[in-house]
Amino acid sequence: MAINTFSGGNPINSLQAAGKNKILNSDFSIWQRGTTVSASNTYAYLSDRWQSVCDGNFSGSRQTFTPGAAPVTGYEGKYFFRYTKTSGTYWQIQQPIEDVQTLAGQTATISFWAKVDAAKTVYVQLTQNFGSGGSASVTTSAGTQALTTSWVRYSFTVAVPSISGKTIGTSSNLALEIGIGATTGNITLDIWGVQVELGTTATTFTTATGTIQGELAACQRYYQRLDAANNSAQMAIGPAWAFNANGADMVYKFPVEMRIAPTVLDYSSLSHFQWQGITTNSVPTSIVYDTNINSRYNAGVTFNKTSGYTSGGNYFILVNSSSAYIGFGAEL
Repeated sequence: MAINTFSGGNPINSLQAAGKNKILNSDFSIWQRGTTVSASNTYAYLSDRWQSVCDGNFSGSRQTFTPGAAPVTGYEGKYFFRYTKTSGTYWQIQQPIEDVQTLAGQTATISFWAKVDAAKTVYVQLTQNFGSGGSASVTTSAGTQALTTSWVRYSFTVAVPSISGKTIGTSSNLALEIGIGATTGNITLDIWGVQVELGTTATTFTTATGTIQGELAACQRYYQRLDAANNSAQMAIGPAWAFNANGADMVYKFPVEMRIAPTVLDYSSLSHFQWQGITTNSVPTSIVYDTNINSRYNAGVTFNKTSGYTSGGNYFILVNSSSAYIGFGAEL
């Protein structure tokens, strides 16, 4: 196992770039859930596809590079990710890569640029999670690294165990995990350009898909959120039909097929109005999935009220304020 630091990368054939990097949103360009997240003693999703685990208070935020100040020549990064722990002793950021068969039995190289507010040592590891009904998870250390207050690219080479003889269950994954354990005090970590690839050398950084739209679509396989256009304009999500005075059903077709039928539904400040000439908005009391029509291709959603729907009536479901949104989750 080797751990190296260097400022650049080796050139690669362009034919190798697509799919080379197994990490999605590796340059932190996609932030569907918002640009700041704060939580305490829990798992939380941050920038798309990235999770945090902490036993105290933490926050994640999108930071903007000064033009020309991205840490690697040849790739003008726009944003980087800042993680701050303000209490507790343990923290970890991670991304589960779909399918535990990824890189199994192969040599992989993990690389990223990082800096910290004060000298800290992080661990880097890969965990093979075999999913529901599968074998017990296997964690393999890629090593530890002392970080500095300046941007540096770090590289870790690791032999990923074979999965021969293992049972693969539902929603298996290979998780990249970067963290600090059993330490007190505040921590601020900045990170960018995360790459997990086949081979023994950290090659030139590329995103998984090579385009902004490609990264967004790849992230939407796991989570999709609709909010107001330009964060202010009113937008209709779709039509709904009232099946009685207390409920109305909507079917929303996803622009990107999701990993599975979504199971997590998050929303805020949604409203609706009836088509037949009624312009006064009203707010549902709860929103849940209709499992009879929910799938990887569309969300079946039921909007509930104590009363007030016109049975058989048609409604628009609206996102019409800066705080309004609806999100569909199919994360690993």
